Amino acid sequence: MMLAGLLFATAGVFAQPATAPNPQGDNPNAPDIKFAKLVHDYGTVPKEGDGNCEFEFQNVGKEPLVLSDVKSSCGCTVPQWTREPILPGKKGAIKVKYDTKRMGPINKTVTVLSNAKTPSVVLRIQGTVVDNPAGTAPEKPASPTTPVNK
Repeated sequence: MMLAGLLFATAGVFAQPATAPNPQGDNPNAPDIKFAKLVHDYGTVPKEGDGNCEFEFQNVGKEPLVLSDVKSSCGCTVPQWTREPILPGKKGAIKVKYDTKRMGPINKTVTVLSNAKTPSVVLRIQGTVVDNPAGTAPEKPASPTTPVNK
């Protein structure tokens, strides 16, 4: 009987939910990241059009901010980011390039990992890549030696 009670008590200890540790704890001076926007909407983009966007952020904390990693949800989305520590009050940027050779809806995420009070932030890109409609190719201007029919 005593053995059964011990087993239940031990199982209760191990069944406690684990919480993710915050690397900054309750540090009031910790870096803090604030993005100007969390979502970039490309709208409708032509195939092989401009798939570049930028997410600007600021360190609104009191200690240097370091981005340890920036990961995209797929290989068609490539992020580049500020590698140097961002001092308090200063800004940085994450540039994202989406491969617009892929037609259809865009709905991808970019996860930012840092030493900020909120150590993980998810950014999102959205929109639609469409085929260039027939007849929308830019026309070549007439050269000075080409006769123009009137």
